[in-house]
Amino acid sequence: MDVYDEGSHARHGRTGPGVPGDPAPPSAPPAPAPAPAAQDDPRPAGAPPLSDTPPAPDVSPAPDASSAPDSGPPPLEPRTGVAALPLRHRIAAAVALGIVAAVVCTHIGMTFLHVAPVNTVSKGHAKAIEDWIYPEFEQNWKLFAPNPLQQNISVQVRAEVLTPDGGVRTTGWYDLSAEDGRAIDGNLLPSHTQQNELRRAWDFFVATHDGEDRPVGMRGTLAESYLRRIMVMRLDRSDAAGPGGVVDRLQVRSRTVNVPPPEWSEEEVSTKPVYRTLPWWPVPKDEARGGIG
Repeated sequence: MDVYDEGSHARHGRTGPGVPGDPAPPSAPPAPAPAPAAQDDPRPAGAPPLSDTPPAPDVSPAPDASSAPDSGPPPLEPRTGVAALPLRHRIAAAVALGIVAAVVCTHIGMTFLHVAPVNTVSKGHAKAIEDWIYPEFEQNWKLFAPNPLQQNISVQVRAEVLTPDGGVRTTGWYDLSAEDGRAIDGNLLPSHTQQNELRRAWDFFVATHDGEDRPVGMRGTLAESYLRRIMVMRLDRSDAAGPGGVVDRLQVRSRTVNVPPPEWSEEEVSTKPVYRTLPWWPVPKDEARGGIG
């Protein structure tokens, strides 16, 4: 008699799929997908296969800074110019530059107040401005006048010299303007004194004296003293006194000649020289040998 009843679908001694009532067998893992067809691989045979994963970055530790040899601070660049001087010399240079800057600023300010229209500041400090400007830094506008200066003016001087034997000798006239002209002629960089010292001294004198050569105000006395000292220095430069001589008195004169008009002009002017001769001036002893006094 069979162990299983007749209603059972199982059969004795048989197993396997497809039999009703039998449990399903476990599913097998899926087969790997076939690799794509190889493209033209430029790599040589036997090279490892390509991979889509990028290579891992190099994370090797940085060298320890403490283990590096101690090279010390970088070398300092050598100092140049004023910075290379000792401290006391740098202080002296700074003080000198400060003084120069102060003088330059003062001069510019005084000159501006002198040439600017009259204002409250120039009125309140008129005496200080005049003392600073005159006579060396006087300003004028003759170059821009409607009728500029059309005369040649030369300044001449002569002297009475006390000779070593007790006599008195009068020198000839020294044309100082002609000497300055010869010094300037052909000189690319003539000095300011050669160009302007004598001319400005004479202009200053004429502007501060009347027709009788008498000084007008304090500036007239200053102009006379300034012109006299220039004459003494020029005579000493020319050795007018000679060996052992001393300049006792001097006399100044000007020679003025009108500039002739151009050929196309109908203007007629006289070209005859006109002289203006000043009285004899005694020379102080401290200036007699060319000193400033």
